[in-house]
Amino acid sequence: MTEPVQTIIVLEGDQTGQELLGEALRVLDPGVCRVALAFDHYDLSLTNRRATNNAVIKFAAEAMAKTGMGLKAATITPADPDDVGSPNALLREYLGAEVILRTGRRLPKIPPVAGVHAPISIVRMAVGGAYNAREWRAKEEDGIEYAYRTERISRQTCRAVAEFSFQHAEKTGAKVFGGPKYTVSPVYEGLFQEELNAAAARHPNVTYEPQLIDATYALLLRNAGEALVIPALNRDGDSLSDLVLQMYGSIAGAESLVLSFKKNALEIEIVMAEAPHGTAPALEGKNIANPMAMLLAASALLSYIPDKKARLASRAIYEAAFEAIYHGIATPDLGGGSSTSAFTDDVIDRVIAKLDIWGTLPESMPGD
Repeated sequence: MTEPVQTIIVLEGDQTGQELLGEALRVLDPGVCRVALAFDHYDLSLTNRRATNNAVIKFAAEAMAKTGMGLKAATITPADPDDVGSPNALLREYLGAEVILRTGRRLPKIPPVAGVHAPISIVRMAVGGAYNAREWRAKEEDGIEYAYRTERISRQTCRAVAEFSFQHAEKTGAKVFGGPKYTVSPVYEGLFQEELNAAAARHPNVTYEPQLIDATYALLLRNAGEALVIPALNRDGDSLSDLVLQMYGSIAGAESLVLSFKKNALEIEIVMAEAPHGTAPALEGKNIANPMAMLLAASALLSYIPDKKARLASRAIYEAAFEAIYHGIATPDLGGGSSTSAFTDDVIDRVIAKLDIWGTLPESMPGD
C-alpha cells in the first residue's frame, strides 16, 4: 500500500531566515525523518512581494488552506508604511488564524534567568489589536498634533485564544496564568477577560490564576518553577513571548506556531510553523546563525500529522536538537563554536540513529 504523502507549503524568506529554512528542510528530507512529505514552494522574499504587490502571500495562504500545513522562513518587514507591509499580518488575515503559540523551554547547560526551568507557553491572539489598526494624526483646536489609532478584537478570537489556552494547559499539565488589563479597559480588554473566565468554568480541573498583564510580567521573575500557559492580546503576547524565550537563554531556542481553527469548533485546521526571530542580516552568509528554532518548527509541524511515523520523527528531532546542546554542539550565540550547518549535521545524525534504534523496539516504546 502506498503511504499517503503530506504536502508542506514552504514560504521562502529573506537573508538568514532563508538560510535557516534550508537547514530545516534538510531535517525534513524523507530520507532523514522517514515521513512521506512533499514540498510546494512560494517566494515570500521582500523582492518578490514587491514584484507581485503581495499577491504571492494570498497564493501561499490559499495553498496552506488546502494542505493544512506551512513552514515559513523569517521575512523582512520594510519600515516605510507605504511599502508592502508585514507579510506575517497578511498571512494571518488570509488564513483566518486566531492563535500564535510559543513555548519557552530550558536549554541544556544554558543558565536561565530568574531560575525558570518549567516550560512557559504564550498563547497570543494572532489578529486584531494594534496590528493593522487604522491610524491617523490631526491637529486639534489647541494647536497640538495628536496621533490616533482604532483597534478592535472579536469575541470569536477571544474565545479561541481562551479555550485553546485551557486545552493546552490541560494537555501539558500547566497552570493558566495572567490575562489582560481589563480594569483599565473594561469594554475592550474586558471582552477577552470574559472569555477567559468562561473557559475556566468549562475546564474546572485546570488551575487558573488570573493576573493583570503588568502583574504577569512582574510575577514571571518570581515564578516558583510551575509550567505556565499565559493567554495574551496580540501586542501583549508579542512582547511577552520575546521576553519569555530570552529568559531561557535564547530566542532561537523555540518554535512559533500560527494556528487556524475550523468554524464553530476548536479543531485545528491549519498549522504554520516558523522561528520567532527575525532575518538577522548581520549573520547572513557567515554560517554561524542558530538553526535550532527552525529545526524545532519543522519538528512541531510533524507532530500535527496524524501518523505514528510523523510523531516519532517529531520526537526524534526535538530530542536530537536538545541532546546536541547538552553535548556542547552549539552555535556562538549559545557559547559554542559550531557552525549552522555543523549543528544541523549533528541533529540529522542523531535523528537517523534514533529512528533506526526505535524501529527495532516493540510498538509500545517511544512515541506512544
